[in-house]
Amino acid sequence: MTPQRYTYGDDPSQFAELYLPAGERLPGVVVIIHGGYWRSGYGLDLGQPLAEDLASRGYACWNLEYRRAGNGGGWPETFADVDAGIDLLATAASDHGLDLAVTTALGHSAGGHLAVWAAGRSSLPGGAPGAGVPAVPLTGVVSQSGVLNLVEAHNLGLGDGAVLILMGVDPAGDAERYRAADPMAAIPLAVPVLALHGEEDSTVPVSQSQSYVTAALAAGAETELQLIPGDHFAMITPGTDAWAQVVEAVDRLMGR
Repeated sequence: MTPQRYTYGDDPSQFAELYLPAGERLPGVVVIIHGGYWRSGYGLDLGQPLAEDLASRGYACWNLEYRRAGNGGGWPETFADVDAGIDLLATAASDHGLDLAVTTALGHSAGGHLAVWAAGRSSLPGGAPGAGVPAVPLTGVVSQSGVLNLVEAHNLGLGDGAVLILMGVDPAGDAERYRAADPMAAIPLAVPVLALHGEEDSTVPVSQSQSYVTAALAAGAETELQLIPGDHFAMITPGTDAWAQVVEAVDRLMGR
């Protein structure tokens, strides 16, 4: 399966790849955002098996790359890239007649953070990366062991200080920056968030999903926590029981 590449900037990391089903196409698009604790050592190749599997099931998939820490990313570049990369989907939709009425983001680990963050772009304060009316609003998010509580992740030192590397400052040093970047600050979202978390995940603790879902439910948001079998990577490995449950979550938000 050969994807079609679209670029949204001059940097080598500013692109996305569109996967189209070979047969009947289901309505909507799945936006895949890879993880790797926002570091440049990890790229959209992590999302390729997911895109291929979902495309084989009839979904058009948008596998998104973005600048990460170590190759020009961090605050605010990583966030601006995710915003622009999702909105570029409007161009691909025009080219291929894609239906964007249902657009679900599927994000793993740090990609789960970025997916939930992107779902709240319309409520960001003016001047923040991604603020304004998105060209392609997300209609739901499946978070796969997402880093959904940036302040807690910083306090725990997750990923050997990955949050500090991403944000460039600690929460006490710039509370406004964290309010514009932390999914906890955007609660409640107007779209559903399904937070899946590996029962044996030792890379991102389940408290990252639990704290988000608890706060979101208390605020009246549509969200739930689902513990699934396996470690941090089982849910991005097609063929595992964990991946099967991810597909079920995607099907649910896509209305299948």
